[in-house]
Amino acid sequence: MNGFDDAAAVARYAENPPRLVPGFGDLQRMTRLLMAETASADGRILVVGAGGGLELRAFAEAQPGWSFVGIDPSAEMLKLATRTLGPFAERVDLHEGYIASAPTGPFDAACCLLTLHFVPLEDRLSTLTEIRRRLKPGAQFVLAHHSAPDGPARDLWFDRFGAFAAGNGVAFDPRSGGARVVGARLPILSPEEEVDILRKAGFTDPQLFYAALTFRGWVARA
Repeated sequence: MNGFDDAAAVARYAENPPRLVPGFGDLQRMTRLLMAETASADGRILVVGAGGGLELRAFAEAQPGWSFVGIDPSAEMLKLATRTLGPFAERVDLHEGYIASAPTGPFDAACCLLTLHFVPLEDRLSTLTEIRRRLKPGAQFVLAHHSAPDGPARDLWFDRFGAFAAGNGVAFDPRSGGARVVGARLPILSPEEEVDILRKAGFTDPQLFYAALTFRGWVARA
């Protein structure tokens, strides 16, 4: 069982992103603004890794005409998303599973926030390709997650990530490697590799719009 299948851990999920991710609320706001560049006022939006519902609620509150399809492999996280959405849930179609089983769209925009760093490297390209296949030509795709340089610099950046988290009351156990264990266990790519794999998946003009310690965010077009 991983943390996303543990009902007790999932119940506490909403507490952590603002404490772990610098500028978490602004990241959601920037994502919405970037998607709105290609999504009309009544646009249909694909949210990959929708469990928890935090970004879905933020988007739904700000864009009353948008409708959403959310995909996530965790049933517990999708239950939390439904609770988080509250009255906005009627505008969201949630699906349990991976992107290959999501509705085909086509969608006016898509995002994947704080999710791709969990996807195994061997599945990363196919995941991005499946997302692109569901977008209208030219539609914006916004993604953000852990991405750090290779080599010794990666440990330094995760130490900094750990210091930020500790300042917000989230402590990584130094006996198990501290925050460096995150960088060691997750299949993290360097920023250069992230851009390369976006292009291989068929996206064009990937641009960095967000950088905060170990997190990076890009916007690209289908």
